[in-house]
Amino acid sequence: MQAMRNNIAAWTGQTGDAQEALRLLKESLPDQQLVHGRDHPHTLATRNNIAHWTGETGDAQTALRLSKELLPDQERVHGRDHPNTLIMRNNIAAWTGETGDAQTALRLLIELLPDQERVLGRDHPDTLDTRSNIAVWTGRTGDVQTALRLLIELLPDRERVLGRDHPNTFARFSRSGG
Repeated sequence: MQAMRNNIAAWTGQTGDAQEALRLLKESLPDQQLVHGRDHPHTLATRNNIAHWTGETGDAQTALRLSKELLPDQERVHGRDHPNTLIMRNNIAAWTGETGDAQTALRLLIELLPDQERVLGRDHPDTLDTRSNIAVWTGRTGDVQTALRLLIELLPDRERVLGRDHPNTFARFSRSGG
């Protein structure tokens, strides 16, 4: 039943109603914690989705705080190298940038990339997204020439792995959640 409630919330957000998605997720979290416990993967996923939809409502500062609070729990439950933990680190970098700190966002992404390449592989979509995000945040720090070079270098890999017509081949910026 909890999975159904979370799916309804996620699809509500996908229809453009981030506020309602957030309300539904916040409503379901206490039930999940009661039934599954605070450390259950579904509970952790719901907390991630709450952070995501909080940011999508325009509150990047709270999304960043919630993501930072969740990271130690993800690491404790799943381990530092688990894909969900790596996604959380990407989200923290993205929300950091969205709060106006492009330099730190870029640093966090550069630190994340070798771990993703080691754990997921160089061609994994999350790794490709991080490379794209590094290019974007490089540009947002003012180094547009390097940003352009990084995107040009990334394009053949995205086309090879995802295809020329895949939406992420055209993606400007990627943050996981929802």
